[in-house]
Amino acid sequence: QVQLVESGGALVQPGGSLRLSCAASGSISSINLMAWYRQAPGKQREFVASITSSGNTFYADSVKGRFTIARDYAKNTQYLEMNNLKPEDTAVYYCYALTVPHNVYWGQGTQVTVSS
Repeated sequence: QVQLVESGGALVQPGGSLRLSCAASGSISSINLMAWYRQAPGKQREFVASITSSGNTFYADSVKGRFTIARDYAKNTQYLEMNNLKPEDTAVYYCYALTVPHNVYWGQGTQVTVSS
C-alpha cells in the first residue's frame, strides 16, 4: 500500500509560480513511476508530467517548458514546480504512483487557481 498526500495548491495570479508537493508513505520501494494529473471543472482528468524511478521525465505539451517534475528520494516526496501559470492551468492537481506489480495510487488532490 502507498499513501499520497498533496500540498501547495493556492490562488495565484497569471504569470506567477507555485510548487506542489506530494508526500509518499507506505511501500515506497515498490514505486516505479510517479506523476501529476489535473482535472479542471467539467473536464476529464489529464496527464501533466511523470518521472520514472530512473529519473526520466515526460510532460504534456501544454506544460512543457513551464513545469518541472522532480523527486526527492530522501524525503519520499515528489514536486511539481509550475512557472508562468495561465488561467487554463486552473484545476485540481492529483499525485499518482504506479508500483511494481501494477497497482495505482492517487492522492486526494490540491486546488490550483490561476486568476487575477
